[in-house]
Amino acid sequence: MDIVLRATVMFFILFFLIRLLGKRELGQMTPFEFVVLVVLGDLIQQGVTHNDFSLTGATLAICTFAFWALLLSWTAYLFPRVKDLLEGTPRVIVRGGKIIEDNLRRDRLTRDEILSEMRLAGIGRLADVEWAILEPQGKMSFVRRGDGGSPQQDRDDPAA
Repeated sequence: MDIVLRATVMFFILFFLIRLLGKRELGQMTPFEFVVLVVLGDLIQQGVTHNDFSLTGATLAICTFAFWALLLSWTAYLFPRVKDLLEGTPRVIVRGGKIIEDNLRRDRLTRDEILSEMRLAGIGRLADVEWAILEPQGKMSFVRRGDGGSPQQDRDDPAA
């Protein structure tokens, strides 16, 4: 039972820590951030299983993490008001070809990162971007000028 309690505590510490660290997908991580993530996994394992190296202890820890992940997923699905808190919300970072600096600072993004993502999306100039949205999963979505309505309209329209 001790492993289940420690795994529960570590799960929520990890959950809130990752939410605090911000929106970055694995492909956008620096090599150092990736190494820190791997080391973090080892530290969590040590904190959860302590000196228990048994198969039962590892199974309990893994099942506890899976249980809480599944429960939070169902909570986000069943209670839309809680979804934004658990999963995050999209944030507009470019509107009408202009970067919204406050939103960049909030998510610790640089202008170069936006320009790089634009090039990967086949967009050469910032002036060609009507909307750029940082999605909750860390990806950037771009809407070219003249491609359609606002992202908020698309999000609220079930037919979109």
